[in-house]
Amino acid sequence: MDAVANIVNSKTNMRPMLRLALPVVIEQLMIMMVTWTDHYLTAQHLETPHLAAINLMAYVLWVLPSIFAAIGVGATALVSRFFGAGEYNKAKYVTNQAITLALILLTVITTVAWMYPRELIDIMQLPPAATDAGAQYFKIIIPVFPFAIMHMIGNACLRGAGDIMSGFVTMLIVNIINVLCSLCLVTGWGPFPELGWEGIAIGTAIGYAVGGSIIIAYLIRGRFHLKLHLSKMKPDFKMISRILKIGIPGGIDMLTVVSFQMWFLAIVNSMGDVAAAAHGTAIRIEALAYLPGHAFSVAATTMVGQFLGAGMPGRASRSTWLACLWGGSVMSLAGLIFFFSADAITGIFAGEKTAEAVGMAAPLIRIVSISMPSLAIVIVMTGALRGAGDTIFPLLFSFVGLLFVRIPLAYYLCWDQISLPFSDIVIEGYGMGVQGAWYAMVADIVLRSLMVLGRFQQGGWKHIKV
Repeated sequence: MDAVANIVNSKTNMRPMLRLALPVVIEQLMIMMVTWTDHYLTAQHLETPHLAAINLMAYVLWVLPSIFAAIGVGATALVSRFFGAGEYNKAKYVTNQAITLALILLTVITTVAWMYPRELIDIMQLPPAATDAGAQYFKIIIPVFPFAIMHMIGNACLRGAGDIMSGFVTMLIVNIINVLCSLCLVTGWGPFPELGWEGIAIGTAIGYAVGGSIIIAYLIRGRFHLKLHLSKMKPDFKMISRILKIGIPGGIDMLTVVSFQMWFLAIVNSMGDVAAAAHGTAIRIEALAYLPGHAFSVAATTMVGQFLGAGMPGRASRSTWLACLWGGSVMSLAGLIFFFSADAITGIFAGEKTAEAVGMAAPLIRIVSISMPSLAIVIVMTGALRGAGDTIFPLLFSFVGLLFVRIPLAYYLCWDQISLPFSDIVIEGYGMGVQGAWYAMVADIVLRSLMVLGRFQQGGWKHIKV
């Protein structure tokens, strides 16, 4: 029985869902351990400006890959649909064209990032010391950024084929290398030089290089009917346009989310290093609850695409509800733990010079804990809609929630006064500081969960042609 038969011909949705989701949970947990290690090392051995900078770089390294999300979203949807229909050669061709398209775009993005690293960091309005640290980190990462994108796009294709283990094994190797390199280079352990802040960046760069190399090696050798061939990598604008037709709305959706998140972060950063560091600490802790949602979203994306390709829309729908139930249950449990154990969890990150900032993070994760069921619906059902090729509605929902709820509400709740641009009008705000930003985030999440749930129930996604 081949890979697709394991999903489409399975008697229940539970087994293929868990087979897809569980390795992703472990993979994402390993990624989380890397970010936590970087955060912990920064908090323990460096200072508050570095802590604010490491939080900023987490966002920057989220923004740049999101530019390539259009390719990944389109490739996953097409590969999964072709696999469901048993058209493996078409899935292979999509993979080759997706890699080609990524290489073309990489040439432009990497060049711009290398020429203007400081300008890109300056946008985020951090104080000078944190901005300097961020620019230093960014310059070290840029040369290996193409490896990160090859990892991202290659893994997107493999996941569409139902191959979760390649990404899992790759991240296991990458994370071990990343953690060890960062730890040794920050502290100067053994024969390694003590590089401090630069050591964290170098550890991340080495991890990117290793991860991209492994995924490309898998595709050169061939996995799950997917194999790179130079003859299939010549740009085919008909296939590229097909990838982008599905992927562009999904890519714009991800880029919209990230761009507004950066705007949101700029609001927080405007309140100083301590607020920025507290926000970043809370985000890293909240991300732990995000893991099961992301894992079951990946499962829903693959299962929906393959079931629709096999002409089974009913099973596509049931697999999504099942993924929501599992992902939502685990995330809700995490929310309860956050609410009652916030101080103990945040205390893990407290260093001698960062205790104030870390202490401010506990109330933030209590605030977000109440939104976990809604966040699960947003994450898992958006993944399902993308698997169906229905990428326009999630884009609209993100735009509405972020632009009309999160951003204006964050200004209103965070600041004492808001001066409206191009006028002399000043509005009195609530002055809640960084906590106000998190209340605004919860309001956005709840609204978007209702919108995406409505779209899923309406069922138009079952009839999208890819």
